[in-house]
Amino acid sequence: MEKDKETKATEEREGSQVNQNVVDFGSAMTKTAHGTVYTLAIIGQIEGHTAAPNGTKTTQYEHMLPLLAKLEESREVDGILFLLNTVGGDVEAGLAIAELIAGLTKPTAAIVLGGSHSIGVPLAVAAQRSFAVPSAAMTIHPVRMSGTVIAAPQTYNYFQRLQERIVAFVAGHSRISAEKFQALMLAKDDMAADVGSVIYGEEAVHLGIIDQLGGLREGLDWLYRKMDETRG
Repeated sequence: MEKDKETKATEEREGSQVNQNVVDFGSAMTKTAHGTVYTLAIIGQIEGHTAAPNGTKTTQYEHMLPLLAKLEESREVDGILFLLNTVGGDVEAGLAIAELIAGLTKPTAAIVLGGSHSIGVPLAVAAQRSFAVPSAAMTIHPVRMSGTVIAAPQTYNYFQRLQERIVAFVAGHSRISAEKFQALMLAKDDMAADVGSVIYGEEAVHLGIIDQLGGLREGLDWLYRKMDETRG
């Protein structure tokens, strides 16, 4: 009887912690027959060194980086599922998160839901397997910066080198070539007040940016198979 009470108390604490994680970080850890899956949402604006305005939903890199490192080191986590619905944001913060995701050795899958725009594109392709629902949108455009910009050749050179880093990352973690992705960035006919492209789920798969069309079921099926293979 005493043991049952202890078990119930432990389950209640674990349930409370899961609920708090969902509130604080948009994350949850679930034990399945295939192993433990950690689900992590990348949403809103990717916040960099400057805090976003009040009321803006953000993904903060100072939370994400240590959390991803912890997941890689944790013996409890067998696979990680990323749910993406982001407008983009800080380029270097987004690339830092994407590089860390790409460096994870545990099975990882990413599902684009709603949208994964701008620097969200590298985040979408960083996992070992990427999925997009048919209604998902991805905006691809050149690097843009707000605030004071010094009109000097060095500034434009910096923009170009930063853009090259993004192109190289996407091409290196998907099936699209650097040349084709660059062409999508600089397309003139798709956006009314800017250059770039807006593509949707099926087109993203056809272009080779996203691996597979699908949502939660397809993402989890792939992740479970990969987890089973990893566990041997």
